[in-house]
Amino acid sequence: MDDATFPALDAALLPDIDMSELWRADADGPPRFLLLYGSLREVSYSKALALECDRLLRRFGAETRVYNPEGLPQPDGAPDAHPKVAELREVAEWCDGFVWVSPERHGAMTGIMKSQIDWIPLSMGGVRPTQGKTLAVLQVSGGSQSFNTVSQLRILGRWMRLLTIPNQSSVPRAWDEFKDGRMKPGPLYNRVVDVMEELVKFTHLTRANRAYLLDRYSERVESRAALSKRVNAAKADE
Repeated sequence: MDDATFPALDAALLPDIDMSELWRADADGPPRFLLLYGSLREVSYSKALALECDRLLRRFGAETRVYNPEGLPQPDGAPDAHPKVAELREVAEWCDGFVWVSPERHGAMTGIMKSQIDWIPLSMGGVRPTQGKTLAVLQVSGGSQSFNTVSQLRILGRWMRLLTIPNQSSVPRAWDEFKDGRMKPGPLYNRVVDVMEELVKFTHLTRANRAYLLDRYSERVESRAALSKRVNAAKADE
């Protein structure tokens, strides 16, 4: 069989790549970011790191919101109309990208971090609040450097159809990297700057053409099948 033929393919639903759509200029104003951190401690290094990221993003011209998880109920432990849940979902829909910062506890992200992510649904009234948006992942550790938590956050980002940027940050011995709530100068701080700079660049690069990037062949096939079924059903009723 000729390798250039595709008997299983609906060619009408697979046009050539439209380069003009891929390179559409970003003119939507400042990028908007939601920052989540995973601790309720009075002295929280994940919060301190999130606030450091917040300052950097605003330095790059972005609009930001830092969500405070205090008072957020456990997933399924309260109705969606709970004020803290409604607040989280509102800003998740508002933003163009996310920053997730979690401590590593027992080799994993904290339950507080996971609860926030679990309250963000994959679909809200037909709108997917996370799909195609950008994500940067960071973690803090009390001891030696680890990448368990950022790796887990990447898995969650993929599941929620987020565009997780290649760079990431893991801050070991966090208690020794902050002074008076600010991160000290040094290689670890420089890496955080790298991550935020990359996040802003990827967001500018992708948000204007997000709809085109996420336009999938399988979903076009499914949509045509659903349309055909509806039209045929209407004809049968005539």
